[in-house]
Amino acid sequence: MLTEKTGRAPRRVRNELRFRPVEVIAKTFIANSFYRIEFGGEALAGFTSAGFDDHVKVFFPDPATGELYLPQVTEEGIVWKDGIRPLSRDYTPLSFNPQTNRLTIDFYQHKAGVASDWATTAHPGDRLAIGGPRGSLIVPEDYAFQLYVCDETGLPAFKRRMASLGDRPVRLYAFVNEAQGKAYLGDLPNVDISWLGSGALQADVNRLISGLEDLTLPAEEYFIWLTGEGAAVKQLSDYFTGRRKLNADFVRAVAYWHEK
Repeated sequence: MLTEKTGRAPRRVRNELRFRPVEVIAKTFIANSFYRIEFGGEALAGFTSAGFDDHVKVFFPDPATGELYLPQVTEEGIVWKDGIRPLSRDYTPLSFNPQTNRLTIDFYQHKAGVASDWATTAHPGDRLAIGGPRGSLIVPEDYAFQLYVCDETGLPAFKRRMASLGDRPVRLYAFVNEAQGKAYLGDLPNVDISWLGSGALQADVNRLISGLEDLTLPAEEYFIWLTGEGAAVKQLSDYFTGRRKLNADFVRAVAYWHEK
């Protein structure tokens, strides 16, 4: 039986869908693996992102022409100019300052791709467009037991979550190289971290599950967050909601990417 307090499940809120042109203001390479890019522009007025793992869709300029295509939102839906839909990727807003209209996004540098390539060569003054967030999941901060699993792609959302949790105890299983993860996250004395190695989530998910068998999970007052490669995330979600019989309302599982 869930208590009234535990019954405060994460809740969803909807946002007005808007597409905004933005401009690079500053760029920094951090933790030897991320480009932290700060965006500005008048179109960011009114931007809102209430959930720690929100995502915006980032639309990149045409690689051949440099043209930036923005759609219109109509009663019939989203209409793209000349039917051209640009290349896009989903990213977590790391922070937003409504006083200065500055939005910060961390771009993880991995194998070549439209986002990594753009971030590598981006300079102040370069432009792209963002859409959303279309909605947010508002997760209470005071669950007594909190467990997080991610690889590098989930680190920005986890970092954002930690900024609001204060000194609440948290457990993190990070499929990230230890030196890289520590450089990115900084000092988190309240977080019990297991560094499990970069690129190991798909291969080692069964080993992680075996290790979790010895973990005592509470009957209530918990929140579990699972991100990374899609198949591995589903396997972990099935483990917690199936074998461990946890309430799915308190297990957040999101595929940040899919192995092809």
